[in-house]
Amino acid sequence: MASWAALSSSIVEYFQGEDFYRCGYCKNESGSRSNGMWAHTMTVQDYQDLIDRGWRRSGKYVYKPVMNQTCCPQYTIRCRPLQFQPSKSHKKVLKKMLKFLAKGEISRGNCEDEPMEPTMEDAVAGDVALINKLDIQCDLKTLSDDLKESLKSEERKKGKSAKKAESHDLIQSQNIEAKLGSGEPSHSIGVLTVPKPGKGADLSKPPCRKAKEIRKERKRLKLMQQNPAGELQGFQSRGEALSLFPPKARSNQPKSLEDLIFESLPENASHKLEVRVVRSSPPSSQFKATMLESFQVYKRYQMVIHKQPPDKPTVSQFTRFLCSSPLEAENPPNGPACGYGSFHQQYWLDGKIIAVGVIDILPYCVSSVYLYYDPDYSFLSLGVYSALREIAFTRQLHEKTSQLSYYYMGFYIHSCPKMKYKGHYRPSDLLCPETYVWVPIEQCLPSLENSKYCRFNQDPEAVDEGRSKEPDRLQVFHKKAILPYGVYKKQRRDPSEEASVLQYASLVGQTCAERMLLFRS
Repeated sequence: MASWAALSSSIVEYFQGEDFYRCGYCKNESGSRSNGMWAHTMTVQDYQDLIDRGWRRSGKYVYKPVMNQTCCPQYTIRCRPLQFQPSKSHKKVLKKMLKFLAKGEISRGNCEDEPMEPTMEDAVAGDVALINKLDIQCDLKTLSDDLKESLKSEERKKGKSAKKAESHDLIQSQNIEAKLGSGEPSHSIGVLTVPKPGKGADLSKPPCRKAKEIRKERKRLKLMQQNPAGELQGFQSRGEALSLFPPKARSNQPKSLEDLIFESLPENASHKLEVRVVRSSPPSSQFKATMLESFQVYKRYQMVIHKQPPDKPTVSQFTRFLCSSPLEAENPPNGPACGYGSFHQQYWLDGKIIAVGVIDILPYCVSSVYLYYDPDYSFLSLGVYSALREIAFTRQLHEKTSQLSYYYMGFYIHSCPKMKYKGHYRPSDLLCPETYVWVPIEQCLPSLENSKYCRFNQDPEAVDEGRSKEPDRLQVFHKKAILPYGVYKKQRRDPSEEASVLQYASLVGQTCAERMLLFRS
């Protein structure tokens, strides 16, 4: 029996799903059903294993749709970034952004592929009143109070310009090496060449190229024209490094995602875009410094895109669903430089936040949680653009952490036309809701055309290999002590809770049941 002092595991509180709730996708008032648990704290490995069994988090609430009963079955979808090639529509979005940055051109063409996620409360499809109650009982209050104090302080300030300058200076004054040492990423992260030691680089911009390098590039292009087949061999034989992102791709090869994102801009470009990754839980200094501005973007997004009244996008709502996270920050030496855990990927245009992607960095993937943006910049298709940047970010993290090679896009809902856009990022896989194996989406779509709920695994003999086989080995946390469920149930002798515990074990699987601690009062 372990003591409280030795505790370093995930702690969860499970709630057996019995009711139906309003669906945020089809708007059915009582069509959605899910099981949920409150995660007081959770390791990134446990959450990785849970999402590989169809779970998903919203704040500290972790939920799993009851797939064969809910009105809109939600299938976990992942993209394979290492093999990803942008489609024509993706390229159009990236070119639109480059034209806007370079010349200030505004294209207000068709944005039909723009993602349209429901509000976070609707997406949870669970007992929001229960989540609110748990927030009050737990530790959300501190983060929420910090933001409320910032709002009060902001009201006392006279000018917006002073506020923006102060916020900008605070971020710029951070010491980059100190941030890397503490596990916080440098202020800008992109898929680019590594800066020289001791020098901070703005990684949201294309790599700086010296005149000598430009001459080499011209020579390389000339060689390509003269001898296309031997171009690579000739350059490598002289020991000269090829540019990671050459300005021109060979005519017979498509441009890579990085080529399209980081295409060189003129020196007199109209706008400057930076992408900064800041740790949101526990909140880093950069996160705290920009939290107020981020909240204001969220508020406008909810009011304009989701038509919420001005008083509904509250501080507590923002912190509950998008800032609070159960994931522990982990910084292993073989992991990504920024560490594992929960982050906000901030899109800064000319010194102000225009969009924020909420993401989790896990052992095998980058998991997209949510995106909100300034509606004034809807013409930039920021939903598609941010997804492409997150795919590129995953590829960058893979360079150092080879097992981190997937991009999880949340849930794919075939029965909801507005949610089918996630299937456009290929190659991608859907999770079989019965055996929890990944199946290429092309193999799943014909079945989904015939039925909302499908078992994707075509082997009729296949079973859930990770299923709960020994529920008595499940770990329980009771009265500040850890003990196996087999021992706990003998002490309690209360058969009424056994059904709930066994359901929990079946949903999380044997591995997580033995590793996570199930809180019992």
